[in-house]
Order: sequence, then C-alpha cells, then structure tokens
Amino acid sequence: MLTILFSLGILVWIIFLIDALIGFRQVDSLEKEEGLETGPMLSVIVAARNEEKQIKASILSQLQQTYRNVEWILVDDRSTDETGKLLDELMKEDPRVKVIHVKELPEGWLGKNHALYKGSLQASGKWLLFTDADVKYEKEAFAKALHYAERHQLDHLTAAPNLHANHFWLKTFVAFFLFGFSYFKRPWMANNPKSKIGTGIGAFNLVSKEAYESFGTHERLKMRPDDDLQLGMKMKKAGYQQRIVTALRLIEVEWYGSLKEAFIGLEKNTFAGLNYQVRMVFFSIFGVFVTNVLPFLTIFSANKTVAFLSLGNIITSGILYVLIIKRMTVFSPVLFLVFPITALLFIYSIIRASLLTFKRGGIVWRGTTYRLSELKDHD
Repeated sequence: MLTILFSLGILVWIIFLIDALIGFRQVDSLEKEEGLETGPMLSVIVAARNEEKQIKASILSQLQQTYRNVEWILVDDRSTDETGKLLDELMKEDPRVKVIHVKELPEGWLGKNHALYKGSLQASGKWLLFTDADVKYEKEAFAKALHYAERHQLDHLTAAPNLHANHFWLKTFVAFFLFGFSYFKRPWMANNPKSKIGTGIGAFNLVSKEAYESFGTHERLKMRPDDDLQLGMKMKKAGYQQRIVTALRLIEVEWYGSLKEAFIGLEKNTFAGLNYQVRMVFFSIFGVFVTNVLPFLTIFSANKTVAFLSLGNIITSGILYVLIIKRMTVFSPVLFLVFPITALLFIYSIIRASLLTFKRGGIVWRGTTYRLSELKDHD
C-alpha cells in the first residue's frame, strides 16, 4: 500500500513542480515595473477595527507615495480603542483622507466586508485599492502597480507582499502556509487568460471601479471571511482580466506577531477555506500528513523500496518548497529542514479551528460572533 501511495506521491509532486515552474515564469516582479507619474484617480479603501497599534504607520507610508492622484477612504468599523481618533487626526493632516465611522453592523454582513463596501460607495477613483490596516508600502508601490495594471489593461491586480515574521517557528509556519496555499490554489493560474482559476490577497487587491461594480461589489461576498481570496477567484471565474505579481520589496505586512496569534487568526477562515465541509477537513488532515509528514518517518523503513520512495517524496517536495519559498517570500529555504514538524503544526491549526468553529456554532472575528448557519447560507 505504501509503495503505491508513495509512487503516486512522487508523480503528483513532479507534475505540480512542472506546473509551478511554468506558472512562475508568468508571475512578474512589480519592482521591475516602471512607475506611472500621472494618471487616473486611485481610491485606497482601508477597513480598520481596533488597529490603533498599526494603522497610523500604515497610512503614513501610503501618504508618502510618489503617485499623487490618490484619495484615501478610511473606514472605522465599530472600533472600541483609539482607532477612530487616529483616523480623524490623519484626516485633519491631509485633505486627501476621508473617514467613515461605522456604528452598527447590518444583518447579513461580516464587519470588514461591510466596511470595505461602505468605503467603495464613497470612492471617486477609476481604480480601487482594497488593502489592510497593517500593510506598509515603499514610495513607488502605487505608481508601479497602476502602470502595470494600465499597461496590461487589467480589471484586477493582486500583489504578494513580503510576509514579515520575527520568530523562527512563525517563519516556518508562514512558509508552510504559502507552500500549501500555492499547492492547492495554484495562484499563478490567475495569469493564464484561458484559466478560470483566480486569486486575491488582502494586502493588495487593486480593482477597476467599473469592473468591481459590474461584478457585484462586496455584496457578493457579504459573509465570506476569506473575502480577499474570494474577490479574486469569483472575478476571474466571471471572466475579468486578472494578474498576480510579487511585490516583496515594495509591500510588507506582519501577518501575525507570533505562532499563537497565527493559530487564533486562522480560526476565522480555515473552515470557510474548506467550503464548510467536514469531509474536506478530514481530507486535508489526511493529505497533509501522508504527503508532508509520513515520508519523513518511513524513510527509516526496513523495506528498501518504501525507504527509497520516501526519499523520492522528500526530494521532490523539497524542490517544490524551495521554488515557492524563493519566489513568494524572503525566507531561507533552509526552513525545509523542519518541514514535517511545521506540517504537524499546520494540521493542529486545522483541527483547532474546525473544532472551535463547531463548538462556538460559528466564528468570532474582531469581537463579533457570526453563526455557522449564516455563513453557510451566504456561501
């Protein structure tokens, strides 16, 4: 049984490796793009709930952009800390900044999605940039992104940022998450106009206002905790022109501050990413263990065939891991040395998030509870 399983595993790794090699050739680096000096209005829309520690640094990095035809619509989503006050201060300092204070959440909406939608209603730009409250930008990020989007006549452009992490195990977890995300979602397919596979990244989703409105706005994503990904996936499936680029030296975000924060953060969208299906939870756990953990154990098998095939799985998966990590992060590929341990941590995060979702009857996101029945009804 293991012989057949590992033989198929090597074949799948090789097929996926070839797919990734071809796909990444079509993923451009935004750093190499020219900057647009003048052009259409860009509306930057940021939803913030209790982001007093990070929001000011993020917005200040944006206000220093070389591209000047920009307006900012900052939406305070029912914050209970000093976020709203900080946003009002930023509005007083720069006339390009507008602030919206959301006091109540309408039924049938997730807070962030509603805030982004409210912000879009006030936007006057040709382009809308949906970005998070903890993202920091280099000065030419907007100029290069707009030049790229205009040059390729896109409806949607998403950019992979540098996911900053301070601690070793957090780095390994983030790296494994990107590896798994790339394996299951194949984000480079967004650059294939013949493919219906799309993607979106919350740090940077640039959408033409015309396409966003004809698509149906965030009203089509009311109860999706993975709204950023779903925006890209659904727009591409609907036929809109889309591309993904890397921007590792232009855009940076500290995804989570610690491994514990990562586990907590993934509570909200793990089950959603598995389409709220229990069988997908078991399939994911089984798949991650068999492909990313088991070969590291069976390589010591007395059965030479099993040991050899285990080594083959480790080598092929390692090559793929290095390829993805070098293209999507600034992390060292040496992190692969603890690959099976990180895979176990990832399995733990899936189990933990799924059990908590069932125990709570839904998800808790930014202090608001959303029932599982509501999430499924709007899926």
